[in-house]
Amino acid sequence: MTTRVPPRSPRRSITLDGQLLGYWEREAARLETLAAATRFAWQRRRYLRKAEVAHAKAELSRRREVARGRETPSET
Repeated sequence: MTTRVPPRSPRRSITLDGQLLGYWEREAARLETLAAATRFAWQRRRYLRKAEVAHAKAELSRRREVARGRETPSET
């Protein structure tokens, strides 16, 4: 009696850009949450500027992933 093992689907490697994409999206969300909860306008502006930079870095990684022919999750 032999058991059949189903063939494995090809495994896709995780790229640094794929990891960075997730990191920068999470960081932008964290900064936007901090901005919404802050008391002073100058702090809010600073957090929002940092969130913009994080979004830009995520977009750069997203473009690199698309250039590699990989699907990236939609921006949330």
